[in-house]
Amino acid sequence: MLVGKLQKRVIIRQVVILGLCVGFGWFLKAKLTPPATGMGMMGGGTPYVLVQQLETRNIAPKKTFIGHVEAIKSVNLMPQITGYVEKVLFEEGSFVNEGDILFVIEQERYLANVSLREAELASAKANLVRAERDYKRQSSLSKQNYASKATLDTAESTYLQAKAEVAQAQANLDLAKIDLGYTEIKAPISGRIGKALVTEGNYVSSATQTLARIVQTDPIRVAFSVTDKDMLNMRQTYDGKGAQLQTELVLSNGTVLVNHLQSRFTDNEVNTDTATIAVYAEYSNDKGLLIPGNYVDIRIGDKKEQMALLVPQAALAQDEHGNYVMIVTEDNIAEQRRVTLGDVIEDQQVVLDGLSADDKVIVQGLQKVREGQPVKAQLVSDTAEVK
Repeated sequence: MLVGKLQKRVIIRQVVILGLCVGFGWFLKAKLTPPATGMGMMGGGTPYVLVQQLETRNIAPKKTFIGHVEAIKSVNLMPQITGYVEKVLFEEGSFVNEGDILFVIEQERYLANVSLREAELASAKANLVRAERDYKRQSSLSKQNYASKATLDTAESTYLQAKAEVAQAQANLDLAKIDLGYTEIKAPISGRIGKALVTEGNYVSSATQTLARIVQTDPIRVAFSVTDKDMLNMRQTYDGKGAQLQTELVLSNGTVLVNHLQSRFTDNEVNTDTATIAVYAEYSNDKGLLIPGNYVDIRIGDKKEQMALLVPQAALAQDEHGNYVMIVTEDNIAEQRRVTLGDVIEDQQVVLDGLSADDKVIVQGLQKVREGQPVKAQLVSDTAEVK
């Protein structure tokens, strides 16, 4: 019995000591912790909240596709003659116009060849004049029975041969002039030219290497694929109603190009492997923002706007009576507003009733305020600027 009493005393003593330690700990915490100040109690107990201005946005339904930017026209410049490159007359990466001279290939040799062919043509024409006169003379003598039939036939054959030689010399001259024209390589289209793949002094041969490449940049084409179902829906909705169709291109940096569409056409069959059909849309690109090879988002929908008021989902709360938000009035008073909600769009929700575009809703600190309470409010945009 004595041992049991001793054990009870030890346990009681340990509990008392533990209680004293806990109490002393709370006492030290109260003494060492400074009074609460900051965002939650600014202005002598006035709650600090972040508010956001409501957004009005066009929520007309749109379909989004991934598009690939491609040039409508592109040209690889190829030499048509052999020779050394004498001049490169463009700045790499620049815009060139149709007809601009870009390369010059060894012109002197081809100029000399033209002169040679011109001399051959002149000689052939002189022979033709002599042969024609001889033929006419022999024909006249034959009629008077002063020349034999054989002599006349020989004169006629010489005359016809001389005519053929003139035609051949003329053709050779034309070919020489064509070759001379190929010594100046001109831009066949307007567009942006890339790197010069052959520089001055290099020897090039006919149609064996690319000198440079030009791609058309305005207008430009965006290719994308849609499902056969989407294609049927768009045709039933918009065919014959082109003015109601609106397209938006969203670039990689977020820039949106609206209604730059000039024309479009679809492929002539559905890809049986993917059940999609290719669509090719042509866009104006006067600012050069669309670059061949890039990927963009293309949004297609009704041109008629459907404006709606959106509230951040962070501002929404719910109780037994339904959905509500807390707004801050011009006098910095918190006020509860019952709202009727529509569709969810990204991180926001459509407000059908209960708010106006001028309202500022509380998106942070909502749990700290109550109806009619003064608050210290700051716009979310202002907070972002401070950061």
